[in-house]
Amino acid sequence: LFLATLTYDTLRFEYEDFPETKEPVWILGRKYSVFTEKEEILLDVTSRLWFTYRKNFPAIGGTGPTSDTGWGCMLRCGQMIFAQALVCRHLGRDWRWIKGKRQMDNYFNVLNAFIDKKDSYYSIHQIAQMGVGEGKSIGQWYGPNTVAQVLKKLATFDTWSSLAVHIAMDNTVVMEEIRRLCQSNFPCAGAAACPAVESDVLYNGYPEEAGVRDRLSLWKPLVLLIPLRLGLTEINEAYIETLKHCFMMPQSLGVIGGKPNSAHYFIGYVGE
Repeated sequence: LFLATLTYDTLRFEYEDFPETKEPVWILGRKYSVFTEKEEILLDVTSRLWFTYRKNFPAIGGTGPTSDTGWGCMLRCGQMIFAQALVCRHLGRDWRWIKGKRQMDNYFNVLNAFIDKKDSYYSIHQIAQMGVGEGKSIGQWYGPNTVAQVLKKLATFDTWSSLAVHIAMDNTVVMEEIRRLCQSNFPCAGAAACPAVESDVLYNGYPEEAGVRDRLSLWKPLVLLIPLRLGLTEINEAYIETLKHCFMMPQSLGVIGGKPNSAHYFIGYVGE
């Protein structure tokens, strides 16, 4: 069985990672107490999908590298933040990985989208090869903006998830662009068959009288990526409180960032 090759290596994660503090622990929009919810914290963290350097996978492009050690850290971070989007899409934010418990098929479908082989939607092979069009040769380190642009392109082939991916450039989120993108899957024979809707009568992108079911069926799930520089060598303290609020949002997929040979996927915070 091919699925037998999938492994889950638990993170070296201990309760001691958290200070004994009354400050809440925030993980991707969920609030926890260190004193009363340690098990819940552990379960939430270990249920996030973890991707890291691998070796001995099929050569990228047939003749390229068989390991991403030393150059793939930001690509793996991109995989993790996108895996969280797929988990929310197909399993829900309340889903938990529990040792010994049989998982539903969609869990394996999500994992299959990231396996290190050329025909997985978001494999290291697909990301590295798609990055050539962004000016990055295979084996070259990516910045977070590059990996975001590549994942946006790859998502168009993932018809199972049917995600709308928008990258907000110049620190600006343009609502009309997002509405156009998320409504682009209307079942229309052509542009002329789709009546224009004035933006001032839209409610969350749809006419106010439209039923909830209609709105949901016509609205693609959105992954919104916002590239930002928060400092030169370290985060400017002026941004820290706002950054914390991002982890408090229930829609949050987290933050990826870093520098060459050192990239990280952040899923929450506690205290300072």
